[in-house]
Amino acid sequence: MSSKTSRKPIPTIKVRQWLADWNQIHWKPNEKRSKPQHWFYQFSMPASHLKVLSGIYPRTTGRTRSSQDLGIQRRHEKGRSDEISNFVKFGYPWSNLSEAKRASGEFPELRKPGWLPTAVVVNILTSNDKRDGKQVAESDLVEVRDSDNGLSRILLPEGFDGRDWRPNSIPPLEVIDGQHRLWAFERDTDLNGTYELPVVAFVGLDLSWQAYLFYTINIKPKKINPSLAFDLYPLLRTEEWLTKFEGHVIYRETRAQELVDLLWSYSDSPWHHRINMLGEKGHTGHMVTQAAWVRSLLVSFVKSWEGKKGVGIGGLYGSAVGRHKTVLRWSLEEQAAFLIFMGQTLRDAIKKNEKPWMKTLRNQPQSESENLDLAFFGPNNLLNQDQGIRILLQVVNDLCFVNADRLNLYEWGGDQNEEDDYKKRISACIRSLKKKSKVVGYLKNLSEFLASYDWRASSAPDLTDEQRTLKASFRGSGGYKELRRDVLRHISQGSGVIADAADEVQKRLGY
Repeated sequence: MSSKTSRKPIPTIKVRQWLADWNQIHWKPNEKRSKPQHWFYQFSMPASHLKVLSGIYPRTTGRTRSSQDLGIQRRHEKGRSDEISNFVKFGYPWSNLSEAKRASGEFPELRKPGWLPTAVVVNILTSNDKRDGKQVAESDLVEVRDSDNGLSRILLPEGFDGRDWRPNSIPPLEVIDGQHRLWAFERDTDLNGTYELPVVAFVGLDLSWQAYLFYTINIKPKKINPSLAFDLYPLLRTEEWLTKFEGHVIYRETRAQELVDLLWSYSDSPWHHRINMLGEKGHTGHMVTQAAWVRSLLVSFVKSWEGKKGVGIGGLYGSAVGRHKTVLRWSLEEQAAFLIFMGQTLRDAIKKNEKPWMKTLRNQPQSESENLDLAFFGPNNLLNQDQGIRILLQVVNDLCFVNADRLNLYEWGGDQNEEDDYKKRISACIRSLKKKSKVVGYLKNLSEFLASYDWRASSAPDLTDEQRTLKASFRGSGGYKELRRDVLRHISQGSGVIADAADEVQKRLGY
């Protein structure tokens, strides 16, 4: 059968929206901001068809990231899609009733139609578009054919047969806005029939413009919390035009504070109740303050770029990583899980070592009620001071950032975790992370390098004059750079992938 007879056509309207003033915009293809077409299309499509064409499939235990819309994947909030599903079936206010009240037979007059008249906004990928180095298979492309009378046709992929269809590579459509409306049609198969959704479709729209559309649709009108938006649409974390607005800065500060709170509250975190959350003095023991942790995350994992022009090291949670400049789609809980697991591996690496500097710290007095490993938590330990925490976070972030492709970091995260309790979500994320042998092996190897570094502060006993002078240089604002340089130099003296990464980081930083 020829492609002409096997490709189902959908009538569509071509909507021209372009002003002459827009020609003055600076188009930047290298920043994923190529000049778009002067029009978009409007049509309707069964929700079940739109789901599979966009890569939104029913959840299974064997689901992999490769089946999802690469490059702009949004986080699924199950509660939102369930609420929409109930509304579609029952209308409002019946959809808000409990199961018992629905079954009582007392409120039949509350059932109403569940209309969804607002369009789902999508992007139709072309043969030139790539996502993580992948392209839509030629037979899977969705084609738009214009005509002179203003009516156009959308041609679906060859042999498209409905909700059981699957692409040979990546899906031909990307959902810009409306993902949760599509997820709403997963739970009940009777919603997958003839229920159609209005669709607005752009063609070959660059990723930065997709993020811009999501922002103007959902965040500018204050429909959703900006912090949540950065989880739902991770590409917004890297948009240069947003950095000029206060909200983008507040997002990074808020995310850093959220991460610190999880590091403090999660029971299996090495920093569980070991962060001075209120900045109290005198009675909380020797702990790094929450403010210092937030500042350290802002210059490491949550940063956009290093700040120095030409330095290509960004934050794993705030920059595009790897050769394909992919934004890691990690949610708040996944970001916290990575930090917690990193801390656990370092704590364990130190605990099993008996290096001279560790013995010195462990011989210091402490109360019987604490019983802490002072080589990790001690008051004379840089790992329990502002300087050490900052450099620990920076070095781990830097070495993971330059090896993001080797570690396949973009393949982890984004699982449809539906636990209601944040502790259970973090635990599930840690279990998932432990299945990534490359990442686990890398972090454990890195922890061995870090554990072998002498983390004693200048206040520690039994330091030689030379050691005390070096440690004193780590104090003050200039001390951060010196300590970072010294830790990287120590790591690079070893061999293997970790040492090579330390060399690469030093080169990028100009050390």
